[in-house]
Amino acid sequence: MLPVKEDIVKVVTFKTSRSGGKGGQNVNKVSSKVELILHIDSAGIFTEEERVLLHERLAHRLDQEGNLHIVSQEDRSQLMNKERTIIKLIALLKSALHIQKKRKPTKTPKSVIRKRLADKQSVSAKKEFRKRPSLD
Repeated sequence: MLPVKEDIVKVVTFKTSRSGGKGGQNVNKVSSKVELILHIDSAGIFTEEERVLLHERLAHRLDQEGNLHIVSQEDRSQLMNKERTIIKLIALLKSALHIQKKRKPTKTPKSVIRKRLADKQSVSAKKEFRKRPSLD
């Protein structure tokens, strides 16, 4: 089950720093870049199965301590960047915790098989009529 935004904010830590890019003097003065850090093992919002699933599916995004880092520096506002990191985290958790339904194998209906064979016969007959008649 996906945790609520308020629960996520309680277990993550935020680091701010100066971001590069557009902004002029604002970039040099204001720490608007936000880095969200989530330690999956110490977060009490996941069950044991969810922790294992997150470690498997997000292994390439975790550092050596098991922390998940998400960075945002698109906006000039620190608050907006903080919101963006939370939205990115929720989307990432949603995709990582999604369990695909098992496919139920089904047979092809007899009516579909009959229709396919009838179509093949009609195409065959159409091509037969295009041939030049033989004089035998």
